[in-house]
Amino acid sequence: MDEIENFSENIHEQSNEHAHHALAEGKEKWVLYVALTTAVVAVLAAISGLLAGNHADEAMLAQMRSSDQWAFYQAKGIKSEMLSSTNKILVAIGKTPIAEDAAKIKENKKEQAKIMQEAKDAKKESDEHVTRHEVLARAVTVFQIAIAIGAISIITKRKLLWMVSLGFAFTGIWFLIQGTLF
Repeated sequence: MDEIENFSENIHEQSNEHAHHALAEGKEKWVLYVALTTAVVAVLAAISGLLAGNHADEAMLAQMRSSDQWAFYQAKGIKSEMLSSTNKILVAIGKTPIAEDAAKIKENKKEQAKIMQEAKDAKKESDEHVTRHEVLARAVTVFQIAIAIGAISIITKRKLLWMVSLGFAFTGIWFLIQGTLF
């Protein structure tokens, strides 16, 4: 990700340099607008990247919580099986099973149901964060493309490319909104 950000910074700096030269020479005022829109798009790309990284981190944390809950679920199941096996052995050798063990097995089963739901909820949360991360990562990519095309429009002095750049920028904004609101 750092390589992409460095690449876009270089492109942005080059486009600003070209814009400065064009304005200093009194030519083509539209180049200033390209430089300004490129700067705004670079800010939006940085915001999208930050949000995408945050959702990736949150997805990982939620997945770890889910895994922890599943491990706890399994531990409860193993404890219940151990108690059940002990009681079966006691019955097999003609002894009376321990009454408290049966109650503990029931309690463990109830706890397992609660733990299972917590694990599923954490997994669902993780999946939601992954989805948002993916949408925001698309925004970053589209913003990077917009920046590159904007720079190319300055270098080649073609306004049409600037319009294409703006199209990509608006697509990136749409992804940014999708990733933050939905």
